[in-house]
Amino acid sequence: MASMAQAIRMALHVGESKLGVTEIFGEDVGAPLGGAFTVTQGLKTAWNSPLDERGIISTAIGLGLAGERCVAEIQFADYIFNTVDLLKIAGNTLWCSNGQYPMPIVVMTPNGAGIRGSIYHSHSFDSWATRLAGWKVVCPSTPLDAYGLMISAIKDPNPVLFLMPKALMRVRGEELIPGEPEDEKTLKAMIDAPIGDRSKWKAKWPELGEYEVAIGEAKITRSGDAATIVSFGRTMPLCNRVADMLREESGTEVEVIDLRSLYPYDWQTVKKSIQKTGRVLFVNEDTEVTNFGEHLSQRAVNELFYELMARPRVLAGKQLPGIGLHPNLEEASVPHLEDILHEARELLAEVP
Repeated sequence: MASMAQAIRMALHVGESKLGVTEIFGEDVGAPLGGAFTVTQGLKTAWNSPLDERGIISTAIGLGLAGERCVAEIQFADYIFNTVDLLKIAGNTLWCSNGQYPMPIVVMTPNGAGIRGSIYHSHSFDSWATRLAGWKVVCPSTPLDAYGLMISAIKDPNPVLFLMPKALMRVRGEELIPGEPEDEKTLKAMIDAPIGDRSKWKAKWPELGEYEVAIGEAKITRSGDAATIVSFGRTMPLCNRVADMLREESGTEVEVIDLRSLYPYDWQTVKKSIQKTGRVLFVNEDTEVTNFGEHLSQRAVNELFYELMARPRVLAGKQLPGIGLHPNLEEASVPHLEDILHEARELLAEVP
C-alpha cells in the first residue's frame, strides 16, 4: 500500500500528465530531493524556487491569472503565515471579478505536529485557513483520500489549500489507489528515488486509474449511536482507535466522521450524526482559542440545541506560542490518544 507521500506524488503525476498542470514548485521541490517529504520526486514539471514563501505564492497567483494550472508548495505550514495577505488576494480574485478571472492554483503544505519538529516545524494552519474566504481547504487522513482530494483540487477553478498532516506522510494506507501495484516494494522501486546518485534516475509511473474525492464530502469511518466524534488529519486515526477501544471495552458504539474538507465542510453529514447520537466531540490539533472546532460546536448548539443530550465538546491544542522539542512537551501541547479517550468517556458519562 502507498504511503500518503507516495499517494500525493502519484496524484501530482496525473496532474502534470493528464490534467494540465504546467508547474510544480517550491523550496527543494525539484531534483534531487523532491521536497522535504519526497512528495515531488520524479515529477517532470517540478522545480526549485528561492527560499521565499511570498515569492512562491505570488508566482502561483501570477500563473493562475495567466490561466495556468500550478501546484506550489510551502515547505512547512509554519512558514505560510507571512503570506496571509497574498492568500487573501488569491481567495477573492474569482469573486471580485464576477467569475472572469479563475484562480486554478493548489498550495500544498505539511501541517501540524507529530514529528518532533519543535517550535518551528509543528504549527497547525487549519483554523487560520478556514478564515481565508474564497479558498477551499482540504486535509486528508489516508493515502487514498490524499490522492482523490489532490485530483479534485487540481481540477477546481478555485484556489485550494491542501494541508498534508506531517505525522501521516510515511503512514501506509489500507486501500489501494486504482492502478497502484499491490506489492509496496514494487511501488517503491518504481517511484521512490534511490539513495545516492540520482542523476540518471527516472520514475516509472504505474497506470493510475480514475479516482476523485469530492471537496466538501465527509466520510463516516466508524458507525455508532452513542456519540459522534468529528476530526481530520493527524488526529483522525486516533479517533478511530478510540472508537474501537470503546467498542471492545464496553460495547459502546461511537460514530466517527472524517471531515476531509474543512471548507466547504459537510455539515449535513455531521448534523445527521449528531441528531442520531445527541453527543458530539470535535477534535483537532490547532490552538484552542478561535479554533475551527469552536465554530462547528457553536453551529451544533444553534441548530441542534434541543436534540443534544450533552454539551458539545472541543478538544484542541493548547494556546501556546509553540511546541517544545521534548516528546513530553509535544504530547502535552496537542491531543493524543489518551486525551481523546478521556474526553470521549467524559462525553458519554455526562447526564442530560
